Amino acid sequence: MRVDPWRNGSASDSRSEESPTSSAFRTLSPSKSSLSSAEEEYLAPVILFSRIGPVGSLRFGHQNGRFSSNRHWPPFLSRVLLKEESGKPIRVVCVTSGGTTVPLEQRCVRYIDNFSSGNRGAASTEYFVKAGYAVIFVHRWGSCQPYCRYLPQDSFLDFFDIAENSTIKVCEPHGTVVKGAIRDYRKAVEEGFLLKLSFTTIFEYLQILQMVATSMRCLKSHGMFYLAAAVSDFYVPWENMAKHKIQSAEGPLDMRLTQVPKMLLVLRKDWAPAAFCISFKLETDPDILLQKADMAMRKYGMHVVVANELATYKREVSVVTSGEKTRVCSHGQDHDLEEELIDLLVARHSEHIKKPSGIDMNEAL
Repeated sequence: MRVDPWRNGSASDSRSEESPTSSAFRTLSPSKSSLSSAEEEYLAPVILFSRIGPVGSLRFGHQNGRFSSNRHWPPFLSRVLLKEESGKPIRVVCVTSGGTTVPLEQRCVRYIDNFSSGNRGAASTEYFVKAGYAVIFVHRWGSCQPYCRYLPQDSFLDFFDIAENSTIKVCEPHGTVVKGAIRDYRKAVEEGFLLKLSFTTIFEYLQILQMVATSMRCLKSHGMFYLAAAVSDFYVPWENMAKHKIQSAEGPLDMRLTQVPKMLLVLRKDWAPAAFCISFKLETDPDILLQKADMAMRKYGMHVVVANELATYKREVSVVTSGEKTRVCSHGQDHDLEEELIDLLVARHSEHIKKPSGIDMNEAL
């Protein structure tokens, strides 16, 4: 019997037969929906998608040392609320980072992966914390982490040595970098400015995003979504997956993929309608990049779309809003493009907070 990790309840509860995904997307079909009939028709695949994901795919608990919802999530929210009660509203940003995978088998051996190192999300998280935001860092398991960007993963042990008394010490000249990373990371976590949640599959990502978004709804305009994750556009429905490892001896692989429903509109209209939302658009063709970014902003009601070209995304981006397009560039090898980008977005968020509340999303779209 499956238990929904988002809900308190025992395995004997009849409701626990419902999958986490189905529970997550029940809000898409309320008795009095705020969506028009055309939008409900557009979102129909979303409800279908909620029934075809791998049931119980969220790895809450102790697996591989990953996120435990009971241990981390409530204390983080408590610290955020305490900051609000102190008199100054706290700003919270959900940063998504890294690429999602699409399993090809139910007992997955093979999968389709999306290109993303997670470096932009990790760097942006550091600058959001510096700007005073509490950050919920929703990241691909194993991708680049905040405060660890300058620690090479492939030769991590080269940073350490064993002293004569058998204690572990940091080798010079890496001491300053490692100590700074440890100090900044622990400060962010202990003061309630950083919570990390990990995903691997497209199913896990969408479930966690819904959980975070609905939890942040109470923050209204003080909430922000910085959606830098490389989310899969296509997937294999659960019932269409091979149960066991696909055998190469069976010959060439012929597989039909289904389009992943776009959740940005649901996020804007239903999950957190008052939040400030930034999405990313990556293209390999510079001739269509800005046009596609502008289309995404209008179609999904994003406040900002950050446009990236694959060949130059580390050096420059274009920040697209309804009124202007702003180019943000790196000024050298030792300068993070994300520093200037986050400064710009914080200013835009401040403008958003000052606007009158209760904006009609049907008009905004």
